[in-house]
Amino acid sequence: MAKKTRKSRKTQEHEFKVINSGVANWHPLDDEIDNNRDQKFVKNVKPRSEGQADLMQSIREHSLTMAIGPAGTGKTYLAISLAVEALLKGEVERIILSRPAMEAGESIGFLPGDLHEKMAPYLRPLYDALGDRMGGKKVRQLIDDGTIEIAPVGFMRGRTLNNAFVVIDEAQNCTYSQLKMLLSRLGWHSTMVVTGDPDQSDLLEGISGLADISNRLEPISRIGVVRLSQEDIVRHPLVADMLGVL
Repeated sequence: MAKKTRKSRKTQEHEFKVINSGVANWHPLDDEIDNNRDQKFVKNVKPRSEGQADLMQSIREHSLTMAIGPAGTGKTYLAISLAVEALLKGEVERIILSRPAMEAGESIGFLPGDLHEKMAPYLRPLYDALGDRMGGKKVRQLIDDGTIEIAPVGFMRGRTLNNAFVVIDEAQNCTYSQLKMLLSRLGWHSTMVVTGDPDQSDLLEGISGLADISNRLEPISRIGVVRLSQEDIVRHPLVADMLGVL
């Protein structure tokens, strides 16, 4: 009877931890799913379309690449994959991830915890990509020692990012002024990739600066502007069909 009680109590504690995974002291890589990734994380990433191949080539050849395209084209995943590749090869000293703290049409209110815990819900897609490439435990270790840095858009002003691989995700939710500020952070021996879909901005119409800045930068030969299309979508085939009519 005592054994059953202890087992039941252990189960309840586990359920409490899962249900309250959004409170302070929770880390986005604490989940068992992420820990399982350590045993079979992805070591090599290959493009699955011509557009993705162009994007990977552009990132390798340019210090700044603008990856523009619809959801599901692998913009963020490929950027993170090449960031990990550069870090493991010793080409950069750190990875810096930045993303606007913008809810998709709804407010989730005040978030408890420190900076990492507050930003975790917004950066979950980036954590997922990192976990796939390196394993959850390794990613957490690199975050704890500062090799992987979480830098909200609002905290980037005044910095110069040297020897770093910088990924600016969901850039369609940045204003023209914010993007201009972010792009000017690029330092020596660094690579920056800006990803986004101008058609899926959560800002008021005309506020997003991604499309305008991409058009202005495209004529500059030392900057890569890669425009992905519906043919590059690698999610469920229905995603491409839906985006084609919505």
